[in-house]
Order: sequence, then structure tokens, then C-alpha cells
Amino acid sequence: MRAVTQSSESDPSATSKHRAATRWLDDIHRALWTRVSASALLALSSSLVSSSPSSAQTDYPAPPPPSAYGAPPSLQGTTAAPTNSTYGQSVYGGPSAYGAPGTTAPATVTPAPTAANPYAAPTYGGNVAAPPAAYPNGAYQGQTYQGQTYQGDAYQGGTLSGPLQGSFPSSPSLAPPVVNQPTVREADLIIQGYPARTGRLMFGGAVNSDAGVTGQITVDERNFDISRWPTSFGDLFSGTAFRGAGQTFRLEAAPGSDYQRYTAQFADPNLLGYLPISMSLSGFLYDRNFDDWDENRLGGRASFGYRVTPDLSISLGVGGQNVEITDPRVNTVPELNSALGDNALFSGMASLIHDTRNSPLQPSRGHYFELSFEQTFGDYEYSTFEAEYRKYWLLRERADGSGKQTLSYSVQLGFSGDETPIFENYFAGGYATIRGFDFRGASPVINGVEVGGQFQWLNSVEYMFPLTADDAFRGVAFVDFGTVEQDIEIDTDNFRVAPGFGLRVAIPMLGPAPLAFDFAFPVAMADTDDERMFSFYMSAIR
Repeated sequence: MRAVTQSSESDPSATSKHRAATRWLDDIHRALWTRVSASALLALSSSLVSSSPSSAQTDYPAPPPPSAYGAPPSLQGTTAAPTNSTYGQSVYGGPSAYGAPGTTAPATVTPAPTAANPYAAPTYGGNVAAPPAAYPNGAYQGQTYQGQTYQGDAYQGGTLSGPLQGSFPSSPSLAPPVVNQPTVREADLIIQGYPARTGRLMFGGAVNSDAGVTGQITVDERNFDISRWPTSFGDLFSGTAFRGAGQTFRLEAAPGSDYQRYTAQFADPNLLGYLPISMSLSGFLYDRNFDDWDENRLGGRASFGYRVTPDLSISLGVGGQNVEITDPRVNTVPELNSALGDNALFSGMASLIHDTRNSPLQPSRGHYFELSFEQTFGDYEYSTFEAEYRKYWLLRERADGSGKQTLSYSVQLGFSGDETPIFENYFAGGYATIRGFDFRGASPVINGVEVGGQFQWLNSVEYMFPLTADDAFRGVAFVDFGTVEQDIEIDTDNFRVAPGFGLRVAIPMLGPAPLAFDFAFPVAMADTDDERMFSFYMSAIR
């Protein structure tokens, strides 16, 4: 250095070269320092970013407290650019499966420049992932995903739709733990059933203003099996014979002063055990002493029914009977004289019933509608068509469902052919048809004999209301009106109208049917009608 200095002092050109070399060395030193500083800063930034949590980790630890990710209050800017994750999703900028808060960075932070496409875009199942969008103004705005979200169980591989479409490998270890998952428990259930009593032996009786006094004895088995014959006397006494198929067998004897009825009935709800067709077979012996003749009937009937809906059913049937007419009061009526003796009748019938009543004995809602047609042949040939409709309206009731006030309307319409015998005609009068008249007392009369007619139209409007808090006593107000005609017509001179009132008494120990007491006052009638102001019906069965 000393030599150089001395040389420079002695040579001006050497001094000039020395200064130029010194400036060149300073420029090289400054450039190297700038590059080293930039590289160090870039390495430090990469180290900080790579040390933050990422979806590429093999485990998902519990998220740290919000203060670890939250930006300082003094820093305000846009969302920082996310790191790449396993599924190409943003860890902090986009929607997160864990709901971790996103981080923010100062607006002065600018990402380091990156080559346009330094690496090939990754593929997932043949679908090329879209390159990252440019960040306007150097700020990353985040991404919005409209595809699938985590619903609870671990994703087990497969194909997703939407922006995440593609096949992904199964990775159960990447799924978050499922807590409070219900478990299935098994337990043995033991059901013990006890057979209900299906057989009944009942005794009863009835007295009413139309048929006098009648007794009643009934044997009823509702789990009958006609194919299960006894194999020993023990089967008869143990009750295992003729039981078990859900069939019905009923025997009834009702002897009385003016009226007697004996019937046997077998019914199967499912024909042959499995068909959705019901079958009923019945036989009957009927004897009745009318004012103008005595009548005895012996016959049987077979019918088959099909329930179309719970409320709608249809049935077809055949029947035959012998009707014996004896002991006429007078012999001056040709219709009665021609029917004396035995009369053989055979018939085929069809009916349709629609029933929506909430109770068959004391309905308060719904309706009952029946259409029937019967063709009779034998000693007489004629057709019969009948229609019946009853409608019930619930007007008021108490909060507990008792105290029902009900309005009802009923109508019966019937036609029969010209050759209808006198004992098959329509008759009216009595508690079951038009109250205020004697039994059959509102019917056509010839020579003092009630001969009935081939046409009937009977109506009744009735209002029922409670009289006591326990509904044991109910009152009724009604109007019965209609007519029975020899021909198919309505003669206003024979039209009957009878308003009235009555009492219903419910005594559970006497049976389900209430006692009925009615008073009616005819305001329109035919000249030959027989009036009766009071009618009643009482029955008991145990």
C-alpha cells in the first residue's frame, strides 16, 4: 500500500485508476449485500408461512385460541393469501370445516413475484385444477365454494360435484373426530298374550208398543272354527272344539206374545280363510200375529260381501223362504184371499252400503247410505228397489266430549212391482216408521184391512240434547212425515205429518240400547189412519 501510494502520488494516472477500482468494488459489494438481504428476507418469510397450520398435516389438532390467529387491532388490510392444502382449498381465507377465524395482513405486504407457471398444474382423477387467480391490487380476496360441506362422518373417497369435482383418495385419518355418536342397543322383548273371552251366553227381553213382550236367549261365539271338529269328549268340555278361526256362530231365540223369531247364523270374514270376501249363511223361523192375519216364515239366505274401502262395501246374496198366511180376520179382500196358504219365494239381491257413522247405536257424526235391489220369483215375480239415507250433525258438546247435541235426518224410499203380494207390501205407523200412529196404522186400507202399498217415502228430523250432566237422560224433539201409497205416487190427501218430543234413558246394566219414550201428535193424515199418541221401546240383555 505504501508503494502504491507513493506511485500514485508520483503518477496522476495511477491515482485515477485506483479511484475507479475502488468505486467498482463498492458497487459489487452493494449489489451482493442487496441480494443477500433479499434472499434472507425471502427465506425468513417462507419459514414463517410454512410453520403455520395447514390442511396437509396428517392430524387435526384442536384449534388454538382466537388470539393466536387474530390480527393485531392496529393492522387493517385484506385477507392474506392462503397456503396450498391437500384438497386445493383455502385454510383461512375460504369457508373452514372447523370455523377457525381467518387472518389478516397489513396492506403494505406484497407477495413475492412468481413465475407464470413454474410447475404443471396438479390433476385429480383426470380433472385439471384451475390455476390461482390474479390478486387485484396485490390483495387476495379469498374463494367461495358452493359444493359439498362436511356433514359429520369422514369422507371415504369417491367423486364430488361442483368446484371440487374429482376422485380423492380415502383418508380416514384426515377426518375430525365424531363425538356423541348414538349407539344401537339390542334387547329381548317378550310378549305375553292371553286369549280374550269370545263366547257369550246372553239373556234378555224387550217390550214395545209394536210387538208386545218378547224374551231373548242368545249364544254367540266370535272365534268359531267350523272345520275343527272334536276328537274326544274332552275337546267339548275344554272349549277347544270348533274354535280358533275367527268365524262367528250365533243362535238366537226370541219367543214373545205377538212375535217370535228363531235364527241361526254363520259368518266368515275371509272366505276360505284368506280371500278378502266375507260370507254369511243364515236360517230363520219367524212367526207374527197381525191384526188382519197370522204370518209364518221359514227360510234361509246366503250372502257374500266385499269391503271396497273402510266405509264402502258391496254384497250379493240369494235366498229362499216359504210364507204361510193363515187366520184372516175378514175374507172380503181379494189381495188377502189370494195369499192364503203357502207361498214359495226365491230371490237374488245386491246392495251397496256407505257408512261413516262414529257409532251404530248413538251416532253424532257421519252418515249411512244404502242402495238395494232384489228380484223375486216363485209363486210371485216382482222387483224391489230401496234406498235409505241417514245424516248426523254434531251441534255442540262439552270440553270432555260429553253432552252432545245432535241433529239428524233420515229418509227411506222404496218401490215394488205390480205383482207384489200383500205380505210383502210397505206399511207405516209405529215407533220405527212414523210416530203418532198405531203399528201399521198409517197404511192404505181396503174394506177395513190394512193392505199396505207398493211405494213408501218416510222422513224424520230429530234433535237430541242432554238433560243431565252424566248424559243418562236425553231429550228429543222430532217431526216425522211421509206416506205409503198403493201405487207409485204421492197423494197429498194421504200425506202424514206428526211432530213430537220424547225421552231417552241410558241404563248401562240393561244393555247398550237406551229406553225410548215418545209422544207424537199427527197434524196431517189420511181418513183411515189409526192414531196413537204414545209409543215406547224398552229392552234389557245380560
